[in-house]
Amino acid sequence: MAYNYNKGASILPASDQSSRESTRFAARVSRKKKSLWKRAASIRGTTMTEFVVSSADAAAERILKEAEFMELTRRDRMAFVQALLAAPAAPNSKLREAAKRYAQLFPAS
Repeated sequence: MAYNYNKGASILPASDQSSRESTRFAARVSRKKKSLWKRAASIRGTTMTEFVVSSADAAAERILKEAEFMELTRRDRMAFVQALLAAPAAPNSKLREAAKRYAQLFPAS
């Protein structure tokens, strides 16, 4: 796979660069972290840049999914509480019929 290593270019495969707009990102890290990331990238068989970008992508996706889940959970909880607090609906004919059958099958002692 061909990569574009021009100064200021991303480390996306050349085929991906035509369909994506890229921007440069820089960060200062300790030598220890850089060494750790290089070793991990080597084990994966990627460059350090590819390793860092893919790890950041995975972390960002996980965090966004967790946040979405928490929002859904909060909405569900609110809907449940609202349903509990709302005035109960009047029983319909099927519920009244079921109650009669129950009373016949299980008479009160």
